[in-house]
Amino acid sequence: MGLDSAAGFREELTARLARHDASRPLMPFDVPPESLRPAAVLLPLMAGNGGDGLQVMLTRRSSELRSHAGQISFPGGRIDATDANPEAAALREAEEEVGLPPDAVEIIGSMRPYQTGTGYLIHPIVGLIERAVKLRRNPSEVEEIFHVPLAFFLDPENHRPHTMEYQGRTHHLYAMPYKDYYIWGATAAILREFYLVVSGD
Repeated sequence: MGLDSAAGFREELTARLARHDASRPLMPFDVPPESLRPAAVLLPLMAGNGGDGLQVMLTRRSSELRSHAGQISFPGGRIDATDANPEAAALREAEEEVGLPPDAVEIIGSMRPYQTGTGYLIHPIVGLIERAVKLRRNPSEVEEIFHVPLAFFLDPENHRPHTMEYQGRTHHLYAMPYKDYYIWGATAAILREFYLVVSGD
């Protein structure tokens, strides 16, 4: 599947996401389902902002935030009552956090929700951005915006074992270190799931 450029990949990726059963959440932590708070993130595949091939846009969260300060994440956040669906929430949050215009994003599909140990159920929304856009970070939420070649995440050699202790249990997860960025937690789990969808595994 040629994912190194926007041309020719959209139809196949859309079909694979459509075949992907997004109704079964990934639940790695022992958190009561009824207590989970819904959230949505945008997995942005950017073709119009320079670089070779498709790039994944990520952010480093502000070091001033009360939770997950300084961590690498996708644009996103809680789903509000005014959001029509997870897609609307992901687009709204992306505009608020990094200034990404909603009309610049073509929604390709969605993936399985991911449960975090902090009590969120995150709905990952895959979006394609084909035109050049001028991003602007919201300094109260985002410390840095950066891009990683999609090819990096589609190479399983870059998926490193990562273990963490939570509520007395050892969890075997993934991390994807890239240059000076240590990508782990929900962000790495969602990227791993995206790799599995793309590879057909």
